[in-house]
Amino acid sequence: MRAGGGASPRPAPLPTPTSTTTALLVPASVAMPPPRLAHLRRLLLPLRSAAPHPLAPNPSRPLPGPVHPFLPSLLPRAMAGAAHAGVATGSAEYEEVLGCLASLITQKVRAHTGNRGNQWELMAKYVQILELEEPIAQLKVVHVAGTKGKGSTCTFAESILRSCGFRTGLFTSPHLMDVRERFRLDGLDISEEKFIRYFWWCWNKLKDKTGDDVPMPAYFRFLALLAFKIFSDEQVDVAVLEVGLGGRYDATNVVRAPVVCGISSLGYDHMEILGNTLGEIAGEKAGILKKGVLAYTVPQPEEAMSVLMRRAFELGVSLQVVQPLDPQKLEDQPLGLHGEHQYMNAGLAVALANTWLEKQGHLDRIHVKHSDTLPDQFIKGLSRACLQGRAQIVPDPQVNPENDRDGNSSLVFYLDGAHSPESMEMCARWFAHVTNNDRIELGSLEQPHTDRNSRKILLFNCMTVRDPQRLLPRLLDTCAQNGLHFEQALFVPNQSQYNKLGSLASPPSEREQIDLSWQLSLQRVWENLPHSNKGCSKLHCETVLSLNGATSRRTSSVFESLPLAIQWLRETAKQNQSTQFQVKAYATVSLILY
Repeated sequence: MRAGGGASPRPAPLPTPTSTTTALLVPASVAMPPPRLAHLRRLLLPLRSAAPHPLAPNPSRPLPGPVHPFLPSLLPRAMAGAAHAGVATGSAEYEEVLGCLASLITQKVRAHTGNRGNQWELMAKYVQILELEEPIAQLKVVHVAGTKGKGSTCTFAESILRSCGFRTGLFTSPHLMDVRERFRLDGLDISEEKFIRYFWWCWNKLKDKTGDDVPMPAYFRFLALLAFKIFSDEQVDVAVLEVGLGGRYDATNVVRAPVVCGISSLGYDHMEILGNTLGEIAGEKAGILKKGVLAYTVPQPEEAMSVLMRRAFELGVSLQVVQPLDPQKLEDQPLGLHGEHQYMNAGLAVALANTWLEKQGHLDRIHVKHSDTLPDQFIKGLSRACLQGRAQIVPDPQVNPENDRDGNSSLVFYLDGAHSPESMEMCARWFAHVTNNDRIELGSLEQPHTDRNSRKILLFNCMTVRDPQRLLPRLLDTCAQNGLHFEQALFVPNQSQYNKLGSLASPPSEREQIDLSWQLSLQRVWENLPHSNKGCSKLHCETVLSLNGATSRRTSSVFESLPLAIQWLRETAKQNQSTQFQVKAYATVSLILY
């Protein structure tokens, strides 16, 4: 029973789902990575007979530009210590659940009025249908909104409180490979069995009580309702909730009395929904503030800060500004999430966790050695925090040699979901820093690098609501300021003919016709930027192919799908063994979504 147009309610009780085992093809001589990394590595498994796109460069042709000396990268500790939560098995019942979820994805544009709050009253009806009023009221919530860093802040806060001995629930978005990534219990993705059970409970009740007057909730609203059901039934001590979009009309804002609220860095994003000025955007984010509930924020642009402060004053809320965390307070331990910007998020998370402990009467749980350092549990939580797709480094196990124990990987992906100008700048700094570092950390071992050439390649996509004229120049300028230049840019679409990775569904027998007009537009923006052709000779930059009036140059290419781009990268790396290919994947992590 598929759910392209909505599935009928499933009878209860549910049978125990059958499971299969997903094997990860990792060379025996290479230490098995932390299992959360396995989710992303599944993307890097061999592809099924995918022919190169005609716009793809020839792997045997050397990439243009000067050769940069290889300076190995710093593998993030963001994945260290993560325990196995169960890779999606792709059972038939789980496939059915995914189909039902897909039926909730509307085809409306993001700026539709339904996203601006005129249907907000429906959330209260959904909560009533699911009998979640009291369970939500009983949750001890940490609620975080913001433009940049809210997911990282939530991850840090959850890890701190878990390290203090509490049972935690964490709800974040988006997911990379599996929707279950959005729901963590005690630091682990919810199991497939539990997810299926809670899903059908919510789905059946809503199907029974919804119709023309009260339609089924849209995708994110359903997931938020599901999170409330999961966290209440699992009896978590604390629920850490990341706002999906905005704040005032976000599905998570049905929480009327959180323990503490936080607002991370604000900037220009989702302007088609939240407004065209920082003041308007801040007003929407401030919608999570509640009377009598302590709130924290970080240093903001003056226009945004004045709106936050005014709203806090109107509600009688004490809104305190938190400074970035002083690294010395970590006793030489690194943050689990990498990048200088994460110290800002960590500082906010510390304030939120500390206030939650104080308000719940649990300050006796923490142990402070020195007045100038954080409590031991806070340091442990900050250093062990893990969040996929944030400054994450993934060596490709299908290209790197089996006997490679010196960190001399042939193909390395640097993943981040940055999608605003400010985030692009921050992540460009991180990429420049780690690729210009003279040591590499693999697991817990630090190894000196070997002399080797390296090539920097950009793998990029953004949604059509983003402005590439604001994103790409910010990226290139920041990289150039740090002595880094991309020698090739690869553009891929949002949807892929292999987009249901990890499922039982087979790829289509015939290649789908994919609209690449947006990717070709991105390519034209790239080619017109002053830094994109840096170091290229006239020969290297000549036009090599033409398709419907769009051109592909040797400094950029358009692929029909992300897997096809990865296939080309693998072939190129294998045919250029003396070179390390360092691939910066910006925003393309969203392509892994179901």
